[in-house]
Amino acid sequence: MSVSNKTILLVEDNPDDEALAIRALRRNHISNEIVVARDGVEALDYLFGTGVHTGRDISIKPTVVLLDLKLPRIDGLEVLRRLRADKRTSLLPVVILTTSSEEQDLLKSYSLGCNSYIRKPVDFIQFTEAVRQLGMYWLLMNEVPSL
Repeated sequence: MSVSNKTILLVEDNPDDEALAIRALRRNHISNEIVVARDGVEALDYLFGTGVHTGRDISIKPTVVLLDLKLPRIDGLEVLRRLRADKRTSLLPVVILTTSSEEQDLLKSYSLGCNSYIRKPVDFIQFTEAVRQLGMYWLLMNEVPSL
């Protein structure tokens, strides 16, 4: 799979944070497809081909999921738990991208099997740099097994 074929699933309910993340990715010349889910239900529907995504070819998975924790309907920790519980998504790379600075969220995220936990920097320049590094690592350097 070439870098350009790799999709990012961004699970973010805050439109400002969504726009900021996409802008930061584009600013860093990461032009991959970005699928946005605005809550936990949308994310699970996309990944499992249910709900509004019924019929989607679920063999095509995102290269990485950027997952916020504080989401409506189903929160990020529950999304992560369901991904790890299902054989089809148990190895899918999940990066928690959150404003939460609570130690309990960090501990639960790793306990449930997140691959990385990034606190969103408040400063746009720092955020852009964090997103650049995420993109470089997960889209260019990291290798994942075929699921």
